[in-house]
Amino acid sequence: MTGSKPLAGLLVVSMEQAVAAPYCASRLADAGARVIKIEREEGDFARAYDAVAKGQSSYFVWLNRGKESLCLDIKAPADKALLERLLKKADVFIQNLAPGAMARAGFGSAALRAKHPRLITVDISGYGEEGEYASMKAYDLLVQAESGLAHVTGRAEGPGRVGVSACDIACGMHSYAAVLEALIERGITGSGKGIAVSLFDGMADWMSVPLLQYEGTGKNPPRIGLAHPSICPYGAFETKDGQLVLIAIQNEREWASFSEHFLDEAGLPHRDGFRSNNERVANRPMVDAHIARVFAGLTRADCAAKLRRANTAYGFVNDCEGLRTHPALRRVEVETPKGPVAIGAPPAVLSDGPRALGPVPAIGQHSAAIRAEFAAG
Repeated sequence: MTGSKPLAGLLVVSMEQAVAAPYCASRLADAGARVIKIEREEGDFARAYDAVAKGQSSYFVWLNRGKESLCLDIKAPADKALLERLLKKADVFIQNLAPGAMARAGFGSAALRAKHPRLITVDISGYGEEGEYASMKAYDLLVQAESGLAHVTGRAEGPGRVGVSACDIACGMHSYAAVLEALIERGITGSGKGIAVSLFDGMADWMSVPLLQYEGTGKNPPRIGLAHPSICPYGAFETKDGQLVLIAIQNEREWASFSEHFLDEAGLPHRDGFRSNNERVANRPMVDAHIARVFAGLTRADCAAKLRRANTAYGFVNDCEGLRTHPALRRVEVETPKGPVAIGAPPAVLSDGPRALGPVPAIGQHSAAIRAEFAAG
């Protein structure tokens, strides 16, 4: 059974590059919208990020399935006129060029909506359209640093980068959700809407808890790697065969069960330094060392069996091979110009079955057909 495509019949024009805008547009394409991706003649620069997916960029393959590629130079009068004809028929227009660039080219979002009242416009930026940061380049790692994300990530020795493009992805997710809301609203009112989302705002939303913690205590949340600043035991321990197992004890009932069935020390919760979470946090080095000795004598399989018996929350600290072979991982194949590539499946599991995902386009693959379809008449 193939899943339905609820956005079938909608036209999305996306002047996009990199990650955030392509993420948003790819999800609209998955849901059935026709997405025309506008690229420079040399293509979206994300096409050259790496060459690991059958000689193609992993980023590009992941984020550009199901789109049509149209190469345009909007400084050329004929191409500018073609874009105007596309937008006349579009339902959604997405762009993530530098702030003000589209307005200077004659395609500012407010002006477009005045001309096409049903159009939904999406302006994606690094730090918003106004203020001293508006002109700043805003690559993902820079925004991780500016938003405080890097400061709360990593170990005590120093800040760390989240290992995926978290700010770009957050921005793309927020943009996609806002477009769906605007489409629902347009179905009621008949009018489009302007949407502006920045990478910084997307991550600032995710950083609400650390921000509130700082304002409430006057202290930055500590960086403690895989441990938890206010719960003990909560962290990673190495097994006899060199695997890392992460455990999470949430309350005294779980601690008692862990002590009895994993540590084989039913009386441990009554000893000094081990009696309550507050005591354990104050004596974390001692508590962790005590637990680590038990893990060090057991294999990964032994640990899993005993932790299940203790009803303790646990997980293995996997590398990418662990992810690749994980029993919960779902994969789907997308067609690319160089053959099929398996990616992680879309997260939402739909009752009417998985949706077929469209192919990844070559640079300008659809230029001739689109030019013919939207020729001046």
